[in-house]
Amino acid sequence: MTVGAIDLVIEPHVADLGDGFTVRRALPFAKRRSVGPFVFFDRVGPVRFAAGKGLDVRPHPHIGLATVTYLFDGEILHRDSLGTVQAIRPGAVNWMTAGRGIAHSERTPQERRGNGDSLAGVQLWAALPKPHEETAASFSHHPVSELPLCESEGAEVRVIAGSFLGARSPVATISELFCADATLPAGSRLELPAEHEERGFYILSGGILMAGESFAPERLVVLRPGTVPVLAAEGETRLLLLGGAALDGPRHIWWNFVSSSKERIEQAKADWRAGRFPPVPGDDEFIPLPA
Repeated sequence: MTVGAIDLVIEPHVADLGDGFTVRRALPFAKRRSVGPFVFFDRVGPVRFAAGKGLDVRPHPHIGLATVTYLFDGEILHRDSLGTVQAIRPGAVNWMTAGRGIAHSERTPQERRGNGDSLAGVQLWAALPKPHEETAASFSHHPVSELPLCESEGAEVRVIAGSFLGARSPVATISELFCADATLPAGSRLELPAEHEERGFYILSGGILMAGESFAPERLVVLRPGTVPVLAAEGETRLLLLGGAALDGPRHIWWNFVSSSKERIEQAKADWRAGRFPPVPGDDEFIPLPA
C-alpha cells in the first residue's frame, strides 16, 4: 500500500567537479548512506557548454565499486586502464567494475565541442559485496537496443541493470540490484513492487503524486521496505528508479575509493600517490590525490 511508504526525501546538494562544472549529489547523504548497494548518486546536467568546451574529467582511480553511467543527452568518451575506449550516448549504459583498482577518464569528444555540446545524465556507484571487493577490474557497454523496455499502465520503463517488472538487463552485476529509467505520460501510474529490499526513485523532470503528497523534480525519494507505492505522474514525468538488497555492512567512502576497510582506502591513497595504478592509454593527464 502507498500510505506510509516514504522513509526519507533527499534534496541533493550541489557539488563542484572543477572548471565550474557542477552536479546534484543525492548520495551519500547524512541520514542515508545507501539505497541497496548504491552509495553514490550524481545527477549530471542538464548543461550546455560554451563553444570549444566540454566535460574533462581527467584520469582518476577507483576501488571497491562498480560505476554506472547513463545519459539522457550528449556524449562522453570513456577511456580506462584496461585499454577500453568507448563512447556512451543516450540510452546506453557503461558499467565499470573497479574491484582491486582501475583508472579512467570521461571527456566530451573533440568533434562535439565546436558549437558547445549539451550533457545530461546520471552516474551511480554500487558498492561491491565484501567477498568481491578485490575482484579483477572489468568494463561492459550495452547500447539502448539491448536493454529491455517494459510497459505498465501507460508508463514505459527501461531496465538499465538488474531485474525489474519481470525483465532483466543484460548487464552483468555481482549483487542483486535494479536500476531503471521510467517515462510516465501525464496522468499515468506506476506501481513499484516490493521485490527488492531497498528502493528509491529520483525525479528527473515533471512531478509525482503519491498518497496525496506531491514531489517536485530533483528529489530522491527513499521508500520503506515491503510497501507497494503507486506513483501518479503530474504532467510528463521521468524517473530514475534504483535499489536492491541492503549492503552487507557499512562502507567507507573517501574521494573515489569505496571499501569496507579504512586500511584498504589508505593503501589506495598511497598507490595513487606513488603512481602504482595502471595508466589510461591515450590520456596522459591525471587528477592528483586531494590534499
